Amino acid sequence: MTQHDSPTLPADRPGASRQAPEAPDAPSLSRTTRPWMPALLYTLGFLTVYLLAVCTPWGQRAENALFGFGKQGSEEAWIYPLSGAAYGSTPLPPLELSAKPTLMVGLAVIVVLTLVRRCWWPGCAALGVVLFTTGGKEVLKSTLPRPDLVGAPENLLDQGFPSGHTAIPAALTLAVVLVVSPRIRPYVATAGVLWLACIAAASATMGGHRPSEVLGATLLACVCHGLATWFLPPAAASGATRSTRALPVITLTVALAIALVSGARSDTLTRSLVSAATAFICAALVWYAAVGRPAHTPRRTGPTLG
Repeated sequence: MTQHDSPTLPADRPGASRQAPEAPDAPSLSRTTRPWMPALLYTLGFLTVYLLAVCTPWGQRAENALFGFGKQGSEEAWIYPLSGAAYGSTPLPPLELSAKPTLMVGLAVIVVLTLVRRCWWPGCAALGVVLFTTGGKEVLKSTLPRPDLVGAPENLLDQGFPSGHTAIPAALTLAVVLVVSPRIRPYVATAGVLWLACIAAASATMGGHRPSEVLGATLLACVCHGLATWFLPPAAASGATRSTRALPVITLTVALAIALVSGARSDTLTRSLVSAATAFICAALVWYAAVGRPAHTPRRTGPTLG
């Protein structure tokens, strides 16, 4: 072996990779070079959905046509008995009058988790996700114009972009994952994603909202979550999220099944499938935002001792 071959030997030893962070420009910093990218992508997605579905004639015709499939009203939806619209029925949170109580309970849970775990910065970020999503939804519904480009019936002109009922489970799910332990974060996200799939499909299939409004609410929550995690100080960032490899597949498969059942109608297959597909996309977006990316990691400033 020649003398200039020896520098390559340490790279093959198990302990060699541990010395890499000592370099000032170590590759481990690549995860934090563009932390604003998720928020930007979700913002572009939100604007794209609004511009294509609301501000173009063919987008309006496509969504308005969905209301022509099947009977008017929500009685033909399978989830109608749980919607709270039926006389004497208890609404599935946050449908109908349960929206505000659901929001209040969710905020209380975030406050309690923040106090118990003493995670002050993530707690503030979680509250910001919920408040800016729900507050932003109200502002956008009143300010974003819905021009009547196709001569739609009057009953189709009142619905707002984005959907309020969908915004609540999306925002609460993305907020709670910020204040729970990284060990249980994927399972909390799973519960929230399944809840969102049900509510998003129900909102779309019962005629309360168009698919674009449901999708827009989810993207708005993802935007707020992306901004919140961007502004979190590195020292307040949680540890890496760990989950089994099968969990994403199981979660999204069950979310698809829930979306199909919650979006089903007895009078039209087309509207049922479109509602289910919309809800599944919402579930996938929130799952990816919550646990699908590597966790934000602080910069290394020097060698690790010991």
